Amino acid sequence: MNVGYTANMNQNHLDLKGAVNFGSFYTPEHLVDLVYNIIKKNAPDNERYIILDTSCGYGGFLRGEKSIGADIDKQAIQFARNNSYSVYFNHNSLLNISRKQYNLSKDEKLIIVGNPPYNDTTSIIRKDIKEKSCLKDDDVKARDLGISFLRSYNKLESDYVCVLHPLSYLIKKTNFNCLRLFTNNYRLTDSVVFSSGEFSATSKTTQFPVIAAFYERNLCGMNYNYIENYKFKTIDNKIFSIKNYDTIGNYASKYPNHKQVSQDETVAFFYTMRDINALKRAATFLDKETYNTVRITRNTLPYYCYADVLKDYTPHIPYYFGNNDIIIDNDAFLEIKNLFIQRSVEKHPQLCGIIEQKKYNNADIEIGKYFESLLGEHYMD
Repeated sequence: MNVGYTANMNQNHLDLKGAVNFGSFYTPEHLVDLVYNIIKKNAPDNERYIILDTSCGYGGFLRGEKSIGADIDKQAIQFARNNSYSVYFNHNSLLNISRKQYNLSKDEKLIIVGNPPYNDTTSIIRKDIKEKSCLKDDDVKARDLGISFLRSYNKLESDYVCVLHPLSYLIKKTNFNCLRLFTNNYRLTDSVVFSSGEFSATSKTTQFPVIAAFYERNLCGMNYNYIENYKFKTIDNKIFSIKNYDTIGNYASKYPNHKQVSQDETVAFFYTMRDINALKRAATFLDKETYNTVRITRNTLPYYCYADVLKDYTPHIPYYFGNNDIIIDNDAFLEIKNLFIQRSVEKHPQLCGIIEQKKYNNADIEIGKYFESLLGEHYMD
């Protein structure tokens, strides 16, 4: 397979509002190179493939003897046409999806590449500048554009897919289930995880993991157990598997639970704890109940103290765990749970009297040892 050099382009015709609504945060060339290195490693080199990017922007992912790009952004397509020999289409790639859109026959070998938009249209983040989402075929509709694009690749019956997307699409079971139309027919066979901080327009303070994922069309597909046991590799050669970590959701509620816990049982309130990055950004214990709070019982309070203290240790947790559920070694935690309770009571005086606690010396030292053991080689100094 012949892949050539694509010059780095200054891709800045959109303001922030346009970038958010198009989901357009352009990809540095070294990440494009990463995608093509993965393709060269995994796609048979005795086949001639057509390269297709259905959210191509300026066409930075398009390389090879025959490549096709499409984008809903008319200005981006005009620029791409002036700077590349690829074939371009200016259309909504999520509507009327078929190979005919691109003048492709059913028998032509196809690899889809790119960095599709990942914009949760229901998220409160930047909601003040988000506009109504674009039209989509019914069978690819999802609240996140990236999930819609992955579903669309299945309709195009691509032989391989090698794209960038948030790791959370795979490791969060709810997200994974939303991808069933894709995962029923594709299997992750190679990947590299890197930080969202690689993109200049994203947050540098709360970085999340992005995966360069190589999928092979496979009618056996993959289930969530496959992902749980998959060994993810980071760009700096760290290896991790989500199956290796227990999570707090097995012991306490992460989301509002007023239908399950009565007011009489409730001793305190905690903010919803979606994942480690959300915990990093949000409050923990709250003085009163809101629509986003979890009701805490006396029996579950130690686990919320654990999450409260873990927030202080997030600088030691690498970015690639950011979208994981809050991890825990339950047996080791139970041995020193009173130390976590002590630390939370010191931070939140409203907890005094709710749960019995004593004063322990060296609590911070023992808690620090706990997190070093929990994270092992992934602990960041």
